[in-house]
Amino acid sequence: MKNESLALKAYTEIRQKILSSQIAPKTRLKEEFWAKKLSVSRMAIRETLTRLLGEQLVTLGPKGGYFVSSLTPADIAEIRELREILELGALRLAREKISREQISQLEKICDDFTSMVRRGYFAGACEADLKFHETLLECAGNKRLYHTYINSHIPLFHQQLTKNNQFENDYELTDKEHRAIVKALKEKNAATAEKVMRAHFLRGAAMIDAELH
Repeated sequence: MKNESLALKAYTEIRQKILSSQIAPKTRLKEEFWAKKLSVSRMAIRETLTRLLGEQLVTLGPKGGYFVSSLTPADIAEIRELREILELGALRLAREKISREQISQLEKICDDFTSMVRRGYFAGACEADLKFHETLLECAGNKRLYHTYINSHIPLFHQQLTKNNQFENDYELTDKEHRAIVKALKEKNAATAEKVMRAHFLRGAAMIDAELH
């Protein structure tokens, strides 16, 4: 049971870092490094990498080794379309089902995101961003929809974690968009929430697509 728990811990940590863009595409994931960093065995890391390979979050290098999967322009377009289908649908359901406690939870996540960005803790901001979108899916009150989203392993659109003016502007806009979505849900205004969310996805996709060219 302990080995299974450690393997799950390693999987959860590395998967989250990939989906929140804390680990850049094409980065090699070395067993020894991650075993030491997460205080687990190399076997646990090996199991994690095999699982992530099956989920297409990592690929095998031509000479061996596991690397974080890269995104092509076609991948970015498909991810944006998938997120629109799942998250806009979730917003429509959440408008009728979301509770005051859930609104407060989303507002707290926004506050955490703001605080992390201001302190320059961008890795933490990425995690808060991922938590925001996963929590939105929970607010829809549809377990099948939530599990479909989680099992789709959808990465967020973020630049690499390097501090520059463009990067900071991206996170400032993300903060504003998240808060606008929560405000619209609070007011039961699904149309505005969907409009902001769609613009949120389009901006993120365009930013990542531009980095590829």
